[in-house]
Amino acid sequence: MAQINLDEIAHSYLPDVQKEDEYALKRIHNIWDDGGAYALLGPSGCGKTTLLNIISGLLKPSSGRVKFGDIDVTDLPPEKRNIAQVFQFPVLYDTMTVFNNLAFPLKNRGFDKEYIDKRVREVAQILELEPFLNKRAEGLGADAKQKISLGRGLVREDVAAILFDEPLTVIDPQLKWELRCKLKEIHEKLQLTLIYVTHDQVEALTFADKIIVMYEGWIVQVGTPQELFEYPNHKFVGYFIGSPGMNFIPCTMEGDQIKVGDALIPVDKKTAALAKAAKGKLEMGIRPLYLKVSQSPDEEGFDVPVTGVEDQGSHRIISVDFQGFTLKARIAENDPIPESTARICFSKEWIRLFADEKLLK
Repeated sequence: MAQINLDEIAHSYLPDVQKEDEYALKRIHNIWDDGGAYALLGPSGCGKTTLLNIISGLLKPSSGRVKFGDIDVTDLPPEKRNIAQVFQFPVLYDTMTVFNNLAFPLKNRGFDKEYIDKRVREVAQILELEPFLNKRAEGLGADAKQKISLGRGLVREDVAAILFDEPLTVIDPQLKWELRCKLKEIHEKLQLTLIYVTHDQVEALTFADKIIVMYEGWIVQVGTPQELFEYPNHKFVGYFIGSPGMNFIPCTMEGDQIKVGDALIPVDKKTAALAKAAKGKLEMGIRPLYLKVSQSPDEEGFDVPVTGVEDQGSHRIISVDFQGFTLKARIAENDPIPESTARICFSKEWIRLFADEKLLK
């Protein structure tokens, strides 16, 4: 295991780069701690797999250095980096038994039979593969094959890191949940450094202690699920994390209040001071969860037209028109649904202000 240090990493697939937009990775400078469970999260094309391949050695960065602990591994091929990688689709030897597939990485490194048998059975037990150990891999279903692939990554105790590139794509939803929980359990038990690439926020939030959110080749935030939800550093994080994402409304300041159209919304003194000192386009953000729909006409707020209702089982999402902008609010399943008009209230505690898409703080 090792601390992973990405020192000013940038990468382009073009031989002669003329402008920043031609870089798949713009500038990555980050340290990931030994034994951490990280998720690389972002939409397709944001640079997640490129970054993972640079860590693994499948790609050499256009500039910058990669270090595992004190060792510079930038110029080393994958086999010299002491990492394990699990891909989106299972990579197995179909003619081998499940036992031999799991044992293969250990046999290659010259471990004795007793250790190999013990380690393979430990991993098989964790992944519930014990009944299949003597069966050939070719006759198994896609879910079992991906569990074997995961097992081949986990069987080595000496790895610097295990890298997962969307490994649960071919797995059905229920088994996905079970395997994510298994990976979490394995991490807590073995304290391996795990890096998990996904575009699915549920996978990331379930699996990782810390989430690395990527956007257009940048790392825009590294944080816990709670930090990303409550204090998104970038407008993209607010939009991407949460279902639905954060509401955003262009605004200005009038004294210590936010102005949207002809509506004035009070904020605390700290937020007002940050907004007055900010430069650039100002926007207010608030999560649907924290946009209160009041049943009391006496509570301070705004009466707004209801434009839609989505029933999501355990709760409902209502859409309202506020000063010409659509806002979404979350209400509990048992709360009454406003028919044509709702009263919405903005809590100072949960209002976030952004300037040029970056959180004011």
